Amino acid sequence: MPPSESAKPVAVIGASGALGFGLAMRLARAGVAVAIGSRDPARAQETAARALECVAEGSFEAFDNAGAASAADVVILSVPFRNQSETLANLSGALSPGQLLIDATVPLAAAVSGKATRMLGVWQGSAAEQAREMVPEGVRVVAGLHTVSAASLADLENPLEQDVLLCGDSREDKAQAAHLIERIEGLRCVDCGRLEMARIAESLTALLIAVNARYKRHAGIRLTDLDASLWE
Repeated sequence: MPPSESAKPVAVIGASGALGFGLAMRLARAGVAVAIGSRDPARAQETAARALECVAEGSFEAFDNAGAASAADVVILSVPFRNQSETLANLSGALSPGQLLIDATVPLAAAVSGKATRMLGVWQGSAAEQAREMVPEGVRVVAGLHTVSAASLADLENPLEQDVLLCGDSREDKAQAAHLIERIEGLRCVDCGRLEMARIAESLTALLIAVNARYKRHAGIRLTDLDASLWE
């Protein structure tokens, strides 16, 4: 069922972080109910209250991570790479077959006190492929949102006009992710192939960090010569 037709909220795990908070606000402004997830329920409450101040018409509910995941059909994982493995391990009892996990994790070297413009090697190939190994059987994994600027998302007056590169082994799963993400005005989703392609999409985050540091901007990705809508 497309998220727009589901009565359940979309869970954002890591919504207190910059990318997760921006996504939560943008989705809520588009009419999507959001379950705010955090390791600390009190922090989740604070994040939900802060989001409501920015999007007064939004629907936000605060949970710990497991509670947020249990409440949703679609779960967006937006945590630093250093927290991805622990977070997924703690969610093993909350995630269930049929759920869609949109993984936005990037294995930046900053996770081990290195430079944010360098990538860590992940023996599975990418953070998304690591996620696929860790989630319970039957949970579907799509990688995406790596190239969308957190600062741009958080600035609700900023027109996005960016592409979201989706990688996954099922066209139907990617279409479901696209139907949700494209509810955010200005975002267009592009099917970039199987989940193994996430290792390339994730590395673009490091590239954009370098570009944005050099030019003091919040640049994203836009692919040319594609139709305005790619998911009919």
